[in-house]
Amino acid sequence: MIISMKKGATPEEIDHVRKLIEEMGYRVHESRGEERMIFGAIGDERTKHRLASLEAQPGVEKVIPILAPYKLASRETKNESTVIDLGGGVKVGNRKLLVIAGPCAVESLDQIMEVAAAIKESGAHMLRGGAFKPRTSPYAFQGLMNDGLYLLSKAKEAYQLPVITEVMDAASIEIVSEHADCLQVGARNIQNFPLLKEVGKTRKPVLLKRGMSTTIEEFLMSAEYVLSSGNSQVILCERGIRTFETATRNTLDLSAVPVLKEKTHLPVIVDPSHGTGHARYVEPMAYAAVAAGADGIMIEVHARPEEALCDGPQSLHPSEFKAVMEGIRRIAQAVGREV
Repeated sequence: MIISMKKGATPEEIDHVRKLIEEMGYRVHESRGEERMIFGAIGDERTKHRLASLEAQPGVEKVIPILAPYKLASRETKNESTVIDLGGGVKVGNRKLLVIAGPCAVESLDQIMEVAAAIKESGAHMLRGGAFKPRTSPYAFQGLMNDGLYLLSKAKEAYQLPVITEVMDAASIEIVSEHADCLQVGARNIQNFPLLKEVGKTRKPVLLKRGMSTTIEEFLMSAEYVLSSGNSQVILCERGIRTFETATRNTLDLSAVPVLKEKTHLPVIVDPSHGTGHARYVEPMAYAAVAAGADGIMIEVHARPEEALCDGPQSLHPSEFKAVMEGIRRIAQAVGREV
């Protein structure tokens, strides 16, 4: 349920209503707009009728049921789009488009430094790189693990780029959080609910990648796990879904962008690298994602894609990435955004 306070409600009235909601056994989610305070009451649906009585309290404008199953992620709870601070002045969810770039996996100090320098020069805002790599084959490169995190930190320090990397399980959250500015939950873990609860207990921004067979409602319910655990800094990433088509690695569902923007206040970004699986398709799909209203783009970049230990066929060379950035700027300007 949503409890909307009147414009001009006093601090005493707001505190009193907050206390009453908690006494009824509900957790309180606060959303302070420019003119009024809105409370989201999260708890047992069977007793929500008790909350209706709050309309009689001084300062309360109305009590509204939330129809969507994802209570905290819904625009019913918070109409204003959420803006998330990723560190170093980098934000996502506002007018400025976020560009995340870097290799699929951290392979060496020279490799991550070379890529970080190149993407920084081209105008990217955040460095990506996998230290722990979930691979379909147990014989494929699994990442440098803790050493990879250390190398990411070196690149972050050298080029003043916030860092995002994947967290694989609850046991690694603490050490990943020491090195990363944003925790990525990959497509294979999007419905790993114990992991979602644990990253929800951190105060780090969390990027959730849509699963290969995850519906939009299931995707938002995964975000709800993080939000309901106390972490309001959730970013959604469309990275392609599994269909019958084999011409591309996945089918990049760009219709998910406007649908998500309508249903949730959370920022939405797109990963055309994993979405297509082919470097030659990344540029047009990146442009299409910006035009569709995405808040950001995540692109894989490697100095020598032909030698990459992971996802070389979908990685752009730094010179190709530079050209894509120039195109992204033009598309962004055309749709009222900036890079």
